[in-house]
Amino acid sequence: MGWIGLDLGTQSVRAVLADAKGQVLSRAARPLTSHRDGVRHEQDPQEWLTAVDAVLAEVGTRGVDGIAICSTSGTFLLTDRSARPVTPALMYDDARAAARRAQIVDADPDRWATGMQPTWALPKILDLDLTDRRVAHSADFVAAHLVGHPVATDTSHALKTGYDLVAESWPAAAFGKLGLPLEAFPEVVRPGTELGRTPGGIPVHAGMTDGCAAQIAAGALAPGAWNSVLGTTLVLKGVSADLITDPTGAVYSHRHPDGGWLPGGASSSGAGVLTELLPGADLDALDHGAYPVAAVTYPLTKTGERFPFVAPQAERFTLGSTPGEVHTYSAVLQGVAFVERLAFEHLQALGADPVRSVSLTGGGTRSGYWNQLRADVLGVPVELPAVPDPAYGMAVLAASGGRDLTGTARRMVRVDRVLEPRGERLDDLYGDFVAELDRRGYRG
Repeated sequence: MGWIGLDLGTQSVRAVLADAKGQVLSRAARPLTSHRDGVRHEQDPQEWLTAVDAVLAEVGTRGVDGIAICSTSGTFLLTDRSARPVTPALMYDDARAAARRAQIVDADPDRWATGMQPTWALPKILDLDLTDRRVAHSADFVAAHLVGHPVATDTSHALKTGYDLVAESWPAAAFGKLGLPLEAFPEVVRPGTELGRTPGGIPVHAGMTDGCAAQIAAGALAPGAWNSVLGTTLVLKGVSADLITDPTGAVYSHRHPDGGWLPGGASSSGAGVLTELLPGADLDALDHGAYPVAAVTYPLTKTGERFPFVAPQAERFTLGSTPGEVHTYSAVLQGVAFVERLAFEHLQALGADPVRSVSLTGGGTRSGYWNQLRADVLGVPVELPAVPDPAYGMAVLAASGGRDLTGTARRMVRVDRVLEPRGERLDDLYGDFVAELDRRGYRG
């Protein structure tokens, strides 16, 4: 007995096979390539299928009881009615249609004035010919490949395509004003719903986006527990019984498969800036030598911020002196931790439950120094899950079969370590950092 989770990431496809006790039985990965041209970012969806077939062959599907798939939030393509691709995949951070956001807001200001970001899928869909075509998110496209026919999407992947999570329907009136035919958009189901079966009889379940998948892998599915995913960028996810609304548009919420909501946001800040500021540096050596410095870098990977505030004009800056590589490294780590702290403060100001603990996932957790720094700056314990992969989160979702995801995660997810805060919150430097953000007008 076991379940497979698939993660369609930006740089690779990953698969994890896990059993009912949460033990990882096998895993596999294959690289992906991207095509970037200015604000445009595309991938070849056929490459996904080749990679998925390879990782499934490697992990093995004999005796598997279910598969679920996560992918980057907002990545989509158009297919024909038989689920064959007719466009490249337009990636989650592709900003080619940013100017279309105003048109979308005009179609339904109450819905989208604060709930639509320019890199979301819907602005890009407006520029495409939908005649006899169908919108498919990356997870949908792969699921259709596995079961041999077009499938429904899930509420999580549908969010950035304009789906109304409260009414649980596509917004027909707003789409009509935009000239978008409803028949071009897939049916939407709750995560965990069976979409079909492979030729070998394995159920394929509706998945969630990669941020939600990481949250499941962290077991952060009850109020007060949060998951912070640190990779190229920073993504926070938590739990709330009630829908949290944010007039700034920085926070958005997915549906919790068990009921309630999963509020959070995706920052443009993160670890990605390290490779730009420290090309060729030995990051492991710098991590061993890192220490608190009187400098902080606002670690934007590109112009513009999405969370914990929306500021298209935001640019990276450094306060204080960074005369050497270790200073530059430490200043970036402190900057990410400060953005994380500011994000939690913003969430709590909107009515989110007080932060009880934070599970850390993503590539940033390879830094032991950074993990402890984040606990110190946040002032709460941080937990390091034993298997923090989004693909593992999808294995847990598949195991739930759409029923009691929280209980399934409680049985399968294990915590490897807990780091307690040491009281070294760097409050003065944090205050200077927030004041500089305000001086530049980034926080409105």
